[in-house]
Amino acid sequence: MSKQHKRRPQGWDALATWYDGWMGQNGSHHHRQLALPAVLDLLQPRAHESILDVGAGQGVLAPYIAERGARYTGVEISSRMVNRARQRHGAHGTFLRGDARQLQTLGLAPAMFDGVVFLLSIQDMNPLDEVLRAAAWALREGGRLVIVMTHPCFRIPRQSGWGHDDQRKLYYRRVDSYLTPLDVPLKSYGPAQGGMSISFHRPLSRYITGLGNCGLLVDRLDEIPGLEMGSSKAERRAAHEFPLFLGLRARKLAA
Repeated sequence: MSKQHKRRPQGWDALATWYDGWMGQNGSHHHRQLALPAVLDLLQPRAHESILDVGAGQGVLAPYIAERGARYTGVEISSRMVNRARQRHGAHGTFLRGDARQLQTLGLAPAMFDGVVFLLSIQDMNPLDEVLRAAAWALREGGRLVIVMTHPCFRIPRQSGWGHDDQRKLYYRRVDSYLTPLDVPLKSYGPAQGGMSISFHRPLSRYITGLGNCGLLVDRLDEIPGLEMGSSKAERRAAHEFPLFLGLRARKLAA
């Protein structure tokens, strides 16, 4: 890593202004069209339930939970993000600043929540096992944990991309690395290039096994295609064939 990268702050405080501008009040286009509907379909929140959103960002999930009559709590490690969440969506729930690995330090009770959600956040968290153990601690027996993330089999940062076969006239997905876990620094954002995020790639088996080790049994897996990426038949076919997001739902087993 270069000296320039060493000086650049990592974490989401430095990216809060850029991220909030990109997301807006109600989430990015991909959030509104794909990720949020997927979470709600998997979670099926009901009136009077308590839902925990881990890695809440600036809280775009909160109004969707509140309008279904459920109680929303968001946890976010970035203090700037928490402040923006309270400004944008404070009327829809409670936002706490804290580490996803240490939920027990935030004044929460064990088995307090009917649902725990990771909305495009779990791939920014590490170590995975600590995060999943904390989520299982917060979840009541029979409660459900929902993850929506970029698909780890097809969307590996800096290790996958689109290719085009001129002879066969089709687009394909190129994957250069998959089984090896990777910590991938992503490009910096903002006019001053002042911050950088890190994505943690893991193969799908790490998620399934990690959930099982915490007493969380996967009962549903959805593979969600992306939005159409072009006007040609080949581009439309590729967009439908290679999922952008992966949705997982797991239920907490009785002890």
